[in-house]
Amino acid sequence: MGLTRQYLRYGPAALFGLVASARGNVAFVALRGERARCVAVPACEHVFVWDTRKGEKVLILKGLKQEVSCLCPSPDGLHLAVGYEDGSIRVFSLLSGESNITFNGHKAAVTALQYDHLGGRLVSGSKDTDVIVWDVINESGLYRLRGHKDAVTQVLFLKEKNLLVTSGKDTLVKWWDLDTQHCFKTLVGHRTEVWGMALISEEKRLITGSGDSELRVWDITYIQEVKDPDEPESKKSKGSSPGLEENTEENESLELDECPEERLVKCSKVGSIMREGRDRVVTLATDRTGKILACHGTDVVLEVFSVLSEEEVQKKLEKKMKKAKKKAKQNSEEEPEGSVELSLQEEIQRVTNIRASSKIKSFDLILSPKGELKIVLLLQNNIIESYNLNLLAQVPQAVRASKITIGGHRSDVRTLAFSSDNIAILSAAAESVKIWNRSTLQCIRTMDCEYALCSLFVPGDRQVVVGTKTGKLQLYDLASGSLMETVNAHDGAVWSIALSPDQRGFVTGGADKCVKFWEFELVKDETSIQKRLSVKHVRVLQLDEDVLCVRYSPNQKLLAVSLLDCTVKIFYIDTLKFFLSLYGHKLPVLCMDISCDGTLIVTGSADRNVKIWGMDFGDCHRSLFAHDDSVMYLQFVAKSHLFFTAGKDGKIKQWDADKFEHIQTLEGHHQEVWCLALSPNGDYVVSASHDKSLRLWERTREPLVLEEEREMQREAEYEESVAKEEQPVVAGETQGETGLAGKKTIETIKAAERIMEAIELYREEMAKLKEHEAICKAAGKEVPFPVNPILRAYGNITPSAYVLEVFKKVKSSELEESLLVLPFSYVPDLLRLFNEYIHQGSEVELLCRALLFLLKVHFGQITSNHMLVTVIENLKKTTISRVSEARDVLGFNMAGLQFLKREIEAKDEVTFFADATDRFEEKKKKRKKKEKMVLTVL
Repeated sequence: MGLTRQYLRYGPAALFGLVASARGNVAFVALRGERARCVAVPACEHVFVWDTRKGEKVLILKGLKQEVSCLCPSPDGLHLAVGYEDGSIRVFSLLSGESNITFNGHKAAVTALQYDHLGGRLVSGSKDTDVIVWDVINESGLYRLRGHKDAVTQVLFLKEKNLLVTSGKDTLVKWWDLDTQHCFKTLVGHRTEVWGMALISEEKRLITGSGDSELRVWDITYIQEVKDPDEPESKKSKGSSPGLEENTEENESLELDECPEERLVKCSKVGSIMREGRDRVVTLATDRTGKILACHGTDVVLEVFSVLSEEEVQKKLEKKMKKAKKKAKQNSEEEPEGSVELSLQEEIQRVTNIRASSKIKSFDLILSPKGELKIVLLLQNNIIESYNLNLLAQVPQAVRASKITIGGHRSDVRTLAFSSDNIAILSAAAESVKIWNRSTLQCIRTMDCEYALCSLFVPGDRQVVVGTKTGKLQLYDLASGSLMETVNAHDGAVWSIALSPDQRGFVTGGADKCVKFWEFELVKDETSIQKRLSVKHVRVLQLDEDVLCVRYSPNQKLLAVSLLDCTVKIFYIDTLKFFLSLYGHKLPVLCMDISCDGTLIVTGSADRNVKIWGMDFGDCHRSLFAHDDSVMYLQFVAKSHLFFTAGKDGKIKQWDADKFEHIQTLEGHHQEVWCLALSPNGDYVVSASHDKSLRLWERTREPLVLEEEREMQREAEYEESVAKEEQPVVAGETQGETGLAGKKTIETIKAAERIMEAIELYREEMAKLKEHEAICKAAGKEVPFPVNPILRAYGNITPSAYVLEVFKKVKSSELEESLLVLPFSYVPDLLRLFNEYIHQGSEVELLCRALLFLLKVHFGQITSNHMLVTVIENLKKTTISRVSEARDVLGFNMAGLQFLKREIEAKDEVTFFADATDRFEEKKKKRKKKEKMVLTVL
C-alpha cells in the first residue's frame, strides 16, 4: 500500500465583526442584579450579551452549529431560553453562561418562546405549526398541541387561568385549555397573517397585529367569574360581537357546541387602534407591567402607546361625567345617566414615535419605577440602539442613550485582505473600511469609503488601496486613518485588483472592458514637506467584454483576465499580446488564482464548478463540482497546490489541485460567503458572509486523513437521515390535537441502544450466575466467580444496579422517546427490574414516570402476557406504597417550609413595626424641640 498524503486540519478560531444577527429578537437580561442595562442578542449560532452603557460584550453563550432564531429570558432573570433554526431549544444559565437543558421537539425553526409567570413551564411555537409545552424543572416535554396550519408567530400564557393563546400565519388566534390540552376557541377575525399579540389591562384585553395598519383589540371575559345563575343563557349569547366567530367546516379545532368555550372565556372585538405605518406588524409587545405597548413594521419607526390602568380610567370617566353634567346644565338639558364612556383611543393613548437610524428588526422595553421607559432596538444593519423615554414629561421625547456599532460593518463585507506580516486584516463594505488586529480581533481603524469591491495592502502595510463600485481607487493611510487620494480609474465598477509580484505596482480590471496597469510613486504633499505615496496610470489593455477578475503569474510574465463571456484570456505582460484562452465554463468566471510556481491556474465560476488548468498549454486537468451555488472566491495556500473556495451555499472548501481531491469543508457561515483571504504564511483564513459575520479559521497541528474525513461525513449524513425519519407511533393513539412533546433524534436512539445493551449484559450475567451456582453445587465448594470488566469499572456493582445507572444517565427530555424506540422484548425484564428498584425506594419518581409510559405504549401486549400478571400485581403494590411515602415526605417538607416562612414574616413584621415606632418617636422629639425653639424666640 502506498503512502497516503497527510494534510493539516483548519479549524474555527473566532467569530468577529458581528454586533447582532437580525434573525432573532433582542431581550433585556438581568446581569449582576441590573435589569435595564444588559441586552441579549442573537449572533449567528451564539448569543451575545452587551452592556449598553459601556458598549462592551460581557458574556457569550456559545451555541453549536444552528443559527439562533428566538430568545426569551426567564421571569427570575437567571436563565435565558434560546430557540434555534433546527427546532432545538437550550436553556442557559446567565450566571455561569452554560447550558444544561436541551429540548428537542420541533422539526423546523423555533419562532416563539414564552415562560409562564413562575418560570416552571416554557411554551414554544415553531415553523412546523406545532406548539409544545415543556417542564423546565423536570427538564422534559409535557405535550404537543396541533391545530395551526402555518407557522406559529406568538405564544402567551395567561397568569390567572391555566390557558394558552397562540397566533399563527394561518390568520388564526387559538385558545388552549392546558388542563384538558385541547383548543376550545378560535378567533378568525383577521384577513391576513397574525404577526403579533399582547395582553394588557391585567389580562382582560388582547391586542393582535396583522398585515394591515390596524391593531385589533379584544375584550376577554372569564365566564366562570362573572356568571349570574339567575341570568338565562339566551340573554348571555345575545349581541355576539364580530370578533366571536361562527364555527366553520374548515376550522377543525372549533367546537360545534358553543357552550364549552362560553363556559371558559368570552372574547369579543371592541375596536381597533390605527398605526401610522401602512405595512405589516413585525413585533408587538408590552413591558412586564402591561402599562406600555409598542409595535413596529418593516420601517424605521417604533410606535409607543400608553395603556391606562383601571384607576386612571375611573378618574377620566369621573372627569368626563363632570364635564357632561356641566354642559347639560348650561344647555338646560337633563343630566346624562351612565351614557358617558371612554373611547378606545382614550384608554390606549399614543405616547410618541421613535425613529431609528435604520430598519427595526425587534425591540424590548422595560419600565423603571420612576416612570422612565428604557427601549432597546435591534436594527437590520448590525446595530443595537437604546433609548430613554420620560413618561412623566408633558411632551415625552425619546433620547438616544447609546449605540453599539464599533464591532462591525453596517452592510455585507465584499472584500478582505491580509497584511504581509499576517497580523492585520482589512475588511471593506459599502460604507467603511476597517482594519482588525488578528490576535485580539479588535477593530483598530475605521475609515469611511464608497462601495468597496476589491482591496489590497500596499507593500510595507502602511497604506491600503480600495477599488469601488463607482470606478474609483481610494488610497488610505493607516497611521492617520485618513483618505490620501481618490483616483478615477474606470468608467464602471472596479471588480478586481492584483498586486504585481515585484511589488512596484498593481493591475485593476473593471466593468468598462479595460485592464489598467498602475505604479506606486512618491509625490510632493501640498500640506507638508515630506513626500507621500500616490499611484500613476501606466498602461491600458482594452478588451471586448467586462473584466471580472485579474491575476498575475508569479514570474510576472503572464496576466490572466476573466471576462463576462465565460472565458479566461491569458496575455503576455510585456507586449500585452494574447497567449491562451481557457473556455469551458457555462457561466462567467467570478474568481481565479495562479499557483506559486506558475504551473496551474484554477478558475471558479457561477456555474458552481471549479476547473484546474495547466498554464503551459491551457489544457483543463480536471473539472470539479465544488459548491451548490456560485463559487464566489478562490485562493491558493502559499507555497503549495492546495486551494480554498468560497461559495454562495455558505461553505468554504479546501481542495488539492494535484490529486483533484476535496480535503475538508469549513462550515460555520449561515448565508452566502462573499469573499475570503489567506494569510501569506497560510496559517489563517478569514471569510466574510451575508450573515454580517467575519470568521477566522486557523491551521492546527492535527493531521487530517481523507478516509477518516469521508467516514465522519457518512456518519453525519446517517445521523441526519435518522432525524428525518418518520416518528414512531404509539399504539391506539390517533393523530389528534395533542401528542408527545419529544422527537426521535440520534441521541434518543443511542440512549435506547445503551438501555438494550445494559439489559443484555444483565441477562448474560444472570445466566452466568445460575451456571456458577450449578458448578459450585456439583463441586461441593465455592468457586471464584469472574466479574464482568464493565461492572468492575463501575465499582463491582450488581448487574441490576448497572441497568439502573444506565437508566439514570438518560436525559430527562429524551426519556419517553428512548423508551418508545425500545423493542418490546426488553420490556418484561425492565418491568421486573423496576419492581426491584421501587421496592428498594431508589429513584421512585423517575421509575414511576418510565413505568407509566411503558404501560401506556405497550398496554395490549402487557395485558395479554400471562407471565407478566404477577409482575404487574407486585408493581401495583410497591408503587402505590412508595409513591404515598414520597408524597408524605413532600407534604411534611412543605408544611415545615411554610412554618419557617411564617416565622420569618412574623419577625420581619415585628422589626418593621419597631422601626416605624422608633421613627415616630424621633419625629415627635424633633417637633417638640422645634416648638420649644419657637417659644423661646417669641
